[in-house]
Amino acid sequence: MAPGRVRGDGDRERRQEPVRQDDRYDDEDYEPISAAEAAREGLRQLVGLTGKDPLGVTSIQPTDDGWLVGVEVVEDHRIPASTDLLGLYEVELDMAGGLLGYRRTRRYQRGKGDGG
Repeated sequence: MAPGRVRGDGDRERRQEPVRQDDRYDDEDYEPISAAEAAREGLRQLVGLTGKDPLGVTSIQPTDDGWLVGVEVVEDHRIPASTDLLGLYEVELDMAGGLLGYRRTRRYQRGKGDGG
């Protein structure tokens, strides 16, 4: 797989400049992305910024300003793999797929995500 690409990362052209929150959009300035595109873009952006190994998208939610994407990654590989440390991140995208921000919401051991 080519560097900077994630499985399922289609041929959609990427925005070259980051979007500032004070920017206002006209109908001609952007094309809103679909939920599937937002999920792929959130995963791609997080992997590009953190260098972590992605496990997948865990959630996608529309917001007033765009999309909130939940992404699970491997924070720390361990032996055996059942003891890997995983992280759950929220990635905030604007309506065109530009990154607004991200944050880690949880960190937990594989297999113990919901129980402890």
